[in-house]
Amino acid sequence: MFDPSNENPFHLLDQWIEDATETEINDPNAIALASISDEGWPSVRMVLMKGRDDSAVHFYTNYTSRKAAELDATGRAALCFHWKSRRRQIRMVGEVSRLDDQTSDAYYQSRPYGSRIGAWASDQSSVLDTRETLQNLVSETEKTYPENPPRPPYWGGYRLVPHEFEFWQDGEFRLHDRFRFLKQGDDWVVDRLYP
Repeated sequence: MFDPSNENPFHLLDQWIEDATETEINDPNAIALASISDEGWPSVRMVLMKGRDDSAVHFYTNYTSRKAAELDATGRAALCFHWKSRRRQIRMVGEVSRLDDQTSDAYYQSRPYGSRIGAWASDQSSVLDTRETLQNLVSETEKTYPENPPRPPYWGGYRLVPHEFEFWQDGEFRLHDRFRFLKQGDDWVVDRLYP
């Protein structure tokens, strides 16, 4: 059992991610990101949280992708961390906007060379005729940028500013611990929820 009543939810998020790095085999920073289409259909996919500031979490993608179109259109999203090994999850709901160019540039330059090339070569979410076409695009891009490729103008980051967090810890006999943080002005109001 845990009691986060005096916690800043971002500090608790940091602690739970740190805990998860000890037990999760891959990607303790993985999140299920949910957006919604113009027709009202929800869409969810896995992305990686790649940083945060004092009021938002950050993730990156191709701005021509389906997810980017939906995020840009509505300015809203939800996400969920789930750590099976820790029997924990965190859910967040909030407003989404693009990160500034300097932040996206800095993160892009921190990525491995192959990932930077992939950002140029992939027309994310578009129909691809064969894998060979993609491999050819990668090869062409490597020739164009044999080292230090700049960030593509159609690739960058987003920040989700939550107005709601929910922390969930598995409990015996399905009697879980659940705490919801709701933003009110500059403060967070914390409620314990029934499992």
